[in-house]
Amino acid sequence: MAEQSGESSAQAESLPELESLLGYRFKDPGLLIRALTHRSYVNEREGEGFHHNESLEFLGDAVLGFLVSSRIFHRFPSLSEGDLSKIRAYLVSAVNLQRLAEELRLGNFVRLSRGEEKTGGRGKRAIVVDAYEAIVGAIYLDGGVQAASDFVERQVRGYLDSIGEGQRTYGDFKSVLQERLHNLGQPEPVYRVVNEIGPDHHKTFVVHVEVFGQVIAQAAGRTKKEAQQEAARLALESLEAQTAPPPESAEENNQAG
Repeated sequence: MAEQSGESSAQAESLPELESLLGYRFKDPGLLIRALTHRSYVNEREGEGFHHNESLEFLGDAVLGFLVSSRIFHRFPSLSEGDLSKIRAYLVSAVNLQRLAEELRLGNFVRLSRGEEKTGGRGKRAIVVDAYEAIVGAIYLDGGVQAASDFVERQVRGYLDSIGEGQRTYGDFKSVLQERLHNLGQPEPVYRVVNEIGPDHHKTFVVHVEVFGQVIAQAAGRTKKEAQQEAARLALESLEAQTAPPPESAEENNQAG
């Protein structure tokens, strides 16, 4: 399944660096190269024998969902189905996968067309998230379930370790925002879909969250729920910044003492 030579040889020079970031060395580097190859790159080189990453993305999405579900089931055996679903929904959301992809600097390694490169493709959520899922699929094909499981464990361990006893939001930022606004004596937030970008099978939704008719945050996601959650998260960050007390100077502290 090795990729055709040519431009892929230049790409292969950077593979050891990415493999180091992934914590996994491929027996078949062609799988990793394919996982990094966006459709635009293949379309620009039609007839040259390159393959894009969409089928690997499909596989990786399924593998990731299964392995994440297994992880949280064994980590939190006493949680309800609803709570387990909340954890899984956050961990496999595009918002979280983009964060994980950025930690791996995945955008630096994807193969894009010249046009996609010029329009900032390396920073586009859809592109890096698709590549991340494709890499999970590639690791599964190259090293089997155990290799993919080890990779997912390294990726999600920090988040799972951070969940304290009694915590029940697990990335459900909409619930947290509603509670925070209630405590501040403000009305419930209103979420509005203000734009839908892309074809039906790969649509991105842009959502505003409003309070008192004023937009307090905007976000995008692959589903309306995902966009709403990210908008709520950003709104919470904004509220935290607005309500944080100003730092007291040393002189003020001395006078208070």
